[in-house]
Amino acid sequence: MRYLTDYKRVHGHGSAHSGAHHYWNTQVSSAALVILVPLFIFTFGHALGMEYADAVEYYSRPLPVLIAALTMIVGLIHFKNGAQVMFEDYTKAKVRISLILLSTAFSYVCIGLVLFALVKLAL
Repeated sequence: MRYLTDYKRVHGHGSAHSGAHHYWNTQVSSAALVILVPLFIFTFGHALGMEYADAVEYYSRPLPVLIAALTMIVGLIHFKNGAQVMFEDYTKAKVRISLILLSTAFSYVCIGLVLFALVKLAL
């Protein structure tokens, strides 16, 4: 009797041979977001009513910046994966490819902008 995990059992099956990997990434990112979103709400909510100078001082500390960066990165990667699944399921050939490329580019541009803003704020 072989002991295989669910991931190992389905790895390499399906038309694109990457469905299990894609599903696993989505599950991991959603589990990470369950932890990160409350932390982000707590840290961002604390800084919400502050004056600009106080907010800059607050976000110059490593923990709030790290929580904000991780939440945005994981959230946008999760968005990219979810949008890709939605487009694969509900659109036709050339439109599908265009929408997947557009949502992927949008996600990575947003990640870059968020990281730039946080670095600029933290330094």
